[in-house]
Amino acid sequence: MTAGPGENGGVDARYSRQLALPGFGVAAQQRLGAARVLVIGAGGLGSTVIPSLAAAGVGTIGVIDDDRVELSNLHRQVMHAGRIGEAKAASAAALVEALGVSAVAIEERLTSDNALELFSGYDLVIDGSDNFPTRYLANDAAELAGIPLVWGAVSQYGGQAGISWAGTSYRDLFPAPPPPGSVPSCAVGGVLPTTVAVIGSIMATEALKLIADVGRPLIGRVTTYDALSGAFREIPYARDPQAPAVTALIDYELFCAGDRAAAAGHRTEPAAEITPAELAARDDVLLVDVREPWEAAIASIPGSVLVPLGTVAEAEFDDARPIVVYCHHGVRSQTAREQLAARGIPATSLAGGIDAWALQVDPSTARY
Repeated sequence: MTAGPGENGGVDARYSRQLALPGFGVAAQQRLGAARVLVIGAGGLGSTVIPSLAAAGVGTIGVIDDDRVELSNLHRQVMHAGRIGEAKAASAAALVEALGVSAVAIEERLTSDNALELFSGYDLVIDGSDNFPTRYLANDAAELAGIPLVWGAVSQYGGQAGISWAGTSYRDLFPAPPPPGSVPSCAVGGVLPTTVAVIGSIMATEALKLIADVGRPLIGRVTTYDALSGAFREIPYARDPQAPAVTALIDYELFCAGDRAAAAGHRTEPAAEITPAELAARDDVLLVDVREPWEAAIASIPGSVLVPLGTVAEAEFDDARPIVVYCHHGVRSQTAREQLAARGIPATSLAGGIDAWALQVDPSTARY
C-alpha cells in the first residue's frame, strides 16, 4: 500500500498535523507517499529513523541488515522490544507495516557486489550502519547511483549527521578512514542511548526535508552533538577539488584496514584470516584474546590467553606454536595481527571473532 495520499486524491487524516505546517501541505505529503527509501542498518540509529519515516508517511521503506536482535541491543534499539533472536530487518519491517507503510526486509549485508543493484530501486538512502567500510561503500554507491545519502554516526556521548549529495560527499569530510581499532565500537566504548535517538531524529528529518522539498538540507554542512554539554555545532565543508572521482566500488574492508592498493584491486592475496570451522579443527595454535578483561569475563574461547590490544605491541610470546588472535567481531584482531607482523611475529586473525565462533562452532559461548 502507499501511505500519504488517500482516496479520491486526498490525504490520510493521520497526517493532518504535518499538513498544517507552513510550507508543507498536500503536495509535500504526496511526495512522501510516493517515495522509496532504503535504510542501511536496523540498529540504534535505525530504531529512530525507521519508525519516524513510517509514521510520517514515506510510501516504501526498505531495510537491509544481516544481524539478529540480542539483549544488549535493546537499550538503544527500542523498536525490537520483545523480538530477541529475530532478524533485525524482519523485525523493523513488521513495525513499518503496522504503521500502514509498505516494507521490504533485506536480510543480508550491504556489499560492493549488491549495493548498486539495491540502490537502483530507491530514491534516497539512509546510512545508519556502525562501521567504516559500510559508510564508505554507501557513500560511493549513492554517488554512482546519483541519489542522495543521509548519514549519521554515534560514538559514546556524541554524534554527527550530514548528507552526501549535490556536489558534496562524506569523503570530503573524511578522505580516509581512521586507523583500524582507533575508534571503539559500542560494545567496547559504550554508547548513550539518547544520543543515538538525537542523531537518528536529525537523520530522519533530513530525509523528510529532501523528499518533501522543504527547508534547507544539511548539504555542505555537518551537524555534531555533544550529549555531555548539550551543545550542537555546525561545521561547513566543500568539495575537495583534488579528490579522485568515484568510478567504481572497491574492497572497503581492505580500504579501511589501510591497504589502499589491495582495495583498488592491485593485488589479490587473501587476508591472513582463519575461519571458526578451520580453527575448531586445529589443536596446534596459541589462541590470543585481544579484547578487554571485562569482555573476556563474559565469554572466551577455551584455551585462549588474554592480551588486550593496547598491550600487544609490547607483549612477549615464548610459545612456539602458530598464533591466532581474536576479538569480538574480527576488527581489533586484524590490528593486533598487523602490530605483531611489524615486530616480525606472524599471526592469523579469527574471521568474525568470538561472535562468529558462537554462531558457527559453539552456541554455548555467550554473545554480547
